[in-house]
Amino acid sequence: MQTEKLANGTLDTWTANEVADAYDKGEIVLIDVRTPAEYMFEHVDGAMLAPMSFLKVRNIPDNEKRPVVFYCGSGVRSKKIATMCLEAGFSNIAHMEGGFGGWKAAGLPYIGTNMATGAPEPRQP
Repeated sequence: MQTEKLANGTLDTWTANEVADAYDKGEIVLIDVRTPAEYMFEHVDGAMLAPMSFLKVRNIPDNEKRPVVFYCGSGVRSKKIATMCLEAGFSNIAHMEGGFGGWKAAGLPYIGTNMATGAPEPRQP
């Protein structure tokens, strides 16, 4: 995990493997901030969807027991949302380095869309 001191707090940046390990143990809340279309095409199994374009930071749960970790496609949008949360006074906020692309590059399982049927199916890169 990397940490970055910002004016309003500390931003944690987790690797895909750190996120996967904590998520499997139920230690984090994982939120995908990509578009609904991106999410439907492929996503981390069970991750919540809160598209950046519709997200209201005040509606993010301030969870002291489990950090909220955001991810997007590459890490740009998730870092922006995490920074916005810190500016709003949240303290237990992080984002995933490399986004969903980093998740796939790490060889972690995900849900993809079967293009022949349109059905979701487990995938392993």
